[in-house]
Amino acid sequence: MVFPADYHMHTPLCHHAVGEPWELAEQAVQKGFTEIGFSEHNPMIRDDYDDWHMYQDDLDGYVEKVAKARRDYPQLRIKLAMEVDYFPDQEDWIKDLAARHPWDYLIGAVHYVTDTWDFDNPKKIDLWKQHDVYEVWQAYFDRLTRAVDSGLFEIVAHPDLCKKFAFIPGQDCTPLYGSMLKAAVRTGTAMEINTAGLRKDCKEIYPHPSMVQLAAEMNVPITFASDAHAPEEVGMNFPEAMELARKAGYTQTCQFTQRKRQMVPL
Repeated sequence: MVFPADYHMHTPLCHHAVGEPWELAEQAVQKGFTEIGFSEHNPMIRDDYDDWHMYQDDLDGYVEKVAKARRDYPQLRIKLAMEVDYFPDQEDWIKDLAARHPWDYLIGAVHYVTDTWDFDNPKKIDLWKQHDVYEVWQAYFDRLTRAVDSGLFEIVAHPDLCKKFAFIPGQDCTPLYGSMLKAAVRTGTAMEINTAGLRKDCKEIYPHPSMVQLAAEMNVPITFASDAHAPEEVGMNFPEAMELARKAGYTQTCQFTQRKRQMVPL
């Protein structure tokens, strides 16, 4: 099987992953990949913001680690990227980070529904029980839509991450993610199909098949992501992700170089 590029992978610099870039690259070669991308969590505006983003002083070292992986595995196309958390009041910081290195793409993500609650953090799962689930989903998709509308990113990450702990509202959420997809159409942002959800409480690929179907109908381009936090997770469950995309009608996926998109057959 010919796999699409795995464009979402992490390193120890996020403090909760193992395996240096060249170790993940080795796995990718062994599994038959021809292209991958590293997308470490961006440095935050303050290093003490939380305990799972890259430190500011590690940014240049991260870029060099990816460069080493490129040197060690020249047969593999390795892209340099970041997964960037979107905060409405930090767009200037994101632009500053974007200008520091020759990124191949930036993945926009929302992990915070307030300035202090990273809702997917296992250490804060009890906060879900203090909030109305649908209201949390509304807050998540509102911020995600704003992230996509900002035009700062090539790809939107795990588009229904809010289901991670299997807190699912009873209401129809189609209007929520429909708004995000309309923003993706406006800005030309791709949506990733991320297999990490299969390894979480929700036991489901991000995003839900109904969102993938709607995205296909709206001609939103896609990328694929394992969200690997260890070498053995590179490309994990890609056959299932590819089948999900094909069932929705996708025949192409995206590749990025220097923030320019190219469509390639799926």
